Amino acid sequence: MIQKLADAKLPTVHGTFDMVAYDSGVEGYPHLALVHGDLPSEEIIDVRIHSECMTGDVFGSVRCDCGEQLDASLSHFGVKGGVLIYLRQEGRGIGLVNKMRAYNLQDEGLDTVKANQALGFHSDSRDYSVAIEILADLGISRINLLTNNPEKIEAFAEGSIEVVKRLPIEIQARAENEGYLRTKVTSMGHLIKGLNL
Repeated sequence: MIQKLADAKLPTVHGTFDMVAYDSGVEGYPHLALVHGDLPSEEIIDVRIHSECMTGDVFGSVRCDCGEQLDASLSHFGVKGGVLIYLRQEGRGIGLVNKMRAYNLQDEGLDTVKANQALGFHSDSRDYSVAIEILADLGISRINLLTNNPEKIEAFAEGSIEVVKRLPIEIQARAENEGYLRTKVTSMGHLIKGLNL
């Protein structure tokens, strides 16, 4: 059972959110829910499940599209309302240090999937079950999911929360991340249009 730790108002450039912290099992690193607007239980709520990416979210790295996806999601919620679930599973679940090691392997020619595998990890070690628990705790039962990742949709298949619709969240490719985005499509099945594959 997910444990709520604290909540507070969070004014941002996208509007004021209610920030709710949930126990992640690691002290000082809670999972977070950022809620904008009311959450009537009978309504379909727009939701983004976002895994922590310090390099992209905090430092603006363009090796990936994570930070830009986070910003686009918050902008969307600021206008239309909704919930961002921020999960502390850096580097597709391998942690920041191992992600940096994977970066070095990518600089030597491996793609993101093969770099993770070369370090002894799965291509994607993330778990979305805690996000489902958080949404249930918030009283949400039907959602539109902002994602390009079919695994996030599949995570809801056996649960009590219904994904009514997928909302694409596509970021314009850059020279620095076009290969990364291509690997998402060809090796991980992500639903991204507009790439020259």
